[in-house]
Amino acid sequence: MEEKNPEFKEVNSKNSYNSIVNHPIQCFEWGEFRKKTGVKVVREGLFKDGKIIDGFTLTIHKVPYSPYFIGYLPKGNLPKKDILEELYRIGKRENCVYIQLEPNIQSNNFFDIKKEFSFYEGTIKPSFHPLFTKYTFILNLDKSDDSMFSAMHAKTRYNIKVAQKHGVKIIEDNSDEAFNKYLKLTEETTKRQNFYAHSKKYHRLMWETFKNMNNDAGNNLSPHLFSAKYNGQTLVAWMVFVFKDTIYYPYGASTNEHRNVMASNLMMWEVIKFGKKLGLKKFDMWGALKPNPDHKDPWYGFHKFKEGYGPELIEFVGSYDLIINEKVYNLLKVADKIRWPLLRFVKKISLHA
Repeated sequence: MEEKNPEFKEVNSKNSYNSIVNHPIQCFEWGEFRKKTGVKVVREGLFKDGKIIDGFTLTIHKVPYSPYFIGYLPKGNLPKKDILEELYRIGKRENCVYIQLEPNIQSNNFFDIKKEFSFYEGTIKPSFHPLFTKYTFILNLDKSDDSMFSAMHAKTRYNIKVAQKHGVKIIEDNSDEAFNKYLKLTEETTKRQNFYAHSKKYHRLMWETFKNMNNDAGNNLSPHLFSAKYNGQTLVAWMVFVFKDTIYYPYGASTNEHRNVMASNLMMWEVIKFGKKLGLKKFDMWGALKPNPDHKDPWYGFHKFKEGYGPELIEFVGSYDLIINEKVYNLLKVADKIRWPLLRFVKKISLHA
C-alpha cells in the first residue's frame, strides 16, 4: 500500500492535539480561550498515515488603521520546513505582513536555529519586537523537600520561616469568590507597580474557560488558584497552570499591606510542594531577565525573588519573523521604532502631570 504524503488538517480533538505540543499557550484549551477574546485562531495538525505528528495554534491580529494582520505563534515546536511553508500559505491567505515565531526550544551550544531555518527558502529574520521573554527560571522538582530547601538562598529560607512564624496559610481555592479576589488584587498590583496587565475581561474569560478543566491527568490543562491568608485577609493570589509534567506560574498579585509577613515567599514554597505532590518534574516560573541583569531594571526585584529558590536560568532560541510582505514589514519596523519612545515619553509626562 502506497504511503500518503503528510497533510495539514484543522484539529478539533483535544487529546490528540495536546499530545504533540509542549506548552500551555499552544494547548487546545488555550486556543478555545483565545477564540472567546475575539482573536482569530488557526489550529492545524500535520497528519501522516492518519496520525498527528506535529501541529500549531496560530493567532491572527489586526494591524490598527490598516488592512493588514500579524500572525503570532508563541511557544510552539521547532518549525520545520513543512510547517514554515504551511504558515506562509496561511499568512498569505489572511493578509499577514509577517508571522512571529517564538519556539519553546532551549538555546545551547549544540543548537543553531538559523541552520534549522536554512532549509526554508523564504525570509526569516530576528524579530524587531520580541514579545515573550527569552529567559525563564525552571526548577527541578525531582528532589526531596529538604534538598530543595537547603538549595535556596539563605534570605529566601529566612523569609519562608518568617511567614510560617506569622501564621500565614496557603490554600488552594478555585471558587468564583477567590477568583474575584484575585482580580481585585491584580488591579491593585498593576496600579502600584505601574506595569501592563491583561484586562479584567481577559482574565475572566480565561477563568470561565479553564475552571471546569481541573483535571491533572494526561494531556489536559488545569488551572489552580492559590491564596495566602493572614488573619483572614488575602494578601497574595496566584493562578498557576499544570500541563503535562510541568507546573507554570504566569499570574500573581498581592496587596501592599502586611508585606512584613513575607506571604509571597511562603506562597512560592507551597506551590513548589504542590507540584511535587502531583508528581510533576518541573516548575516553569514564566519569565526572567538575562544573566547578570541591571539592578535598575524594573523587573529586577521579581527576577531576584524567583532566583532565591535555586532554579536554573534557561535561555530560549528567541523570537523570529517569518516575513510575508517585506515592503510593509519594513514600514512596520520604522513605525515600531517611533512608537515605543513616544509611548515612554507620554507615560513620563502623565506621571508628572
